[in-house]
Amino acid sequence: MTIVCLESLTFGLGHLVRAADTVGERLVLLTGDPSLYAHELGRMPAGALDVVKTDTFDTEAVARLLDRMPGVRGLISSTDTWTRVGADLTERCGLPGLDTAVLRLMRDKAAVRTLLHAAGLTRGRAVPCAPDGADGLRERIVEEVGLPAVLKDTAGTGSQNVWLAYDDAGLDRALREASGRRLKGRLYAEPYVAGPLYSAETFTWAGRTRLLGVSSRLMSPEPLFREEITAFPVAFPEPRRALLERWLGEVLSVLGYTDRFAHTEFVLTCDGPEVVEVNPRIGGALVGEGLCRALGVNVYEAMAEAALGRRPRLMDTRPPGGPAVAFVLGYPPEQGVFAGVGGLDRLAGMPGSPVWYPVKRIGDPLEHLGDSRGYAGIVYAEAETAELATHRAVAAANAVRVLTEPFPESWSTRETGPGG
Repeated sequence: MTIVCLESLTFGLGHLVRAADTVGERLVLLTGDPSLYAHELGRMPAGALDVVKTDTFDTEAVARLLDRMPGVRGLISSTDTWTRVGADLTERCGLPGLDTAVLRLMRDKAAVRTLLHAAGLTRGRAVPCAPDGADGLRERIVEEVGLPAVLKDTAGTGSQNVWLAYDDAGLDRALREASGRRLKGRLYAEPYVAGPLYSAETFTWAGRTRLLGVSSRLMSPEPLFREEITAFPVAFPEPRRALLERWLGEVLSVLGYTDRFAHTEFVLTCDGPEVVEVNPRIGGALVGEGLCRALGVNVYEAMAEAALGRRPRLMDTRPPGGPAVAFVLGYPPEQGVFAGVGGLDRLAGMPGSPVWYPVKRIGDPLEHLGDSRGYAGIVYAEAETAELATHRAVAAANAVRVLTEPFPESWSTRETGPGG
């Protein structure tokens, strides 16, 4: 019997293979580029899973492939890029899964905000931005959203295509820049919310949401929204943790999200939590790895069980716990062709058992240093608390240098892979 994984986040595939084994299934990875998972695949024993190369954006071709594949009992789609394709395939093949309409809704950030605003779960409205800066658009944004405002892509990922406008001139500039970008969805505006950023890692089943923990999200200075440091789990006092769990349950319920992992980014303001975005998946980068280590269980077993339509044991058990974790995204100081990493030999002598997780391959372009497309790898470390783990991860990351060489004159830009 088989569980199919439609692409994957950069990390977590090994945990998912072991999870499939635990529930008695064989994992099959469908991917357009197996080399994107070279790090994970290289750490697994030969034959641990089946890797099938195919055009994963071609829904019809993938559907035909699934029809020919014996014993398919579940499908997992854990990336933003393939959420809609995965939802369509799950529905067409009659496999366990969420309502396709719910997943389509959650890939539209403006629609999510509009629904939550109507339910009184966010103070900020979403204002669509017509293409080419239609007459009166700036005035409408100022009136309905206010300043400072954030402009973003309704289907954006990894902090890409996000602009912060402090004043009228900044808003005009953001609208001009956005008009020249290729977006995955549509441009819209929402209020800028000040305060520390977090992400809630939850699992929901049959409409009940369990808060597995909260990750801190330390970002670059404004006006960029570049992710830099994450730590898990944040030590909230129990009353606040319980309040967050109830609030998250309400947010996901309003969206119709009744089952599976969710990764909800929120700002903790003076007036309470404020949603930034809701993602229908486990967290990217090393969030999944951190969940497994800090909770002391393979949380990907819940992903596999949900794909089979079973109630995950994670909903009813108390994980034994483990070390707190933190990781730092490794960006180069300047653009160029990725040439390697210096200082990795120093990690062995540092506290926290720091490890470098590679994301980019030698020769890859590192062009977009203002968002998460620009990091070449991740420095990970552990400690007794998330605070101490952060100190150790930052100290280790400070000893590492991401190296680049100038782009050749003949260089032409190309699209990057799914990442996470």
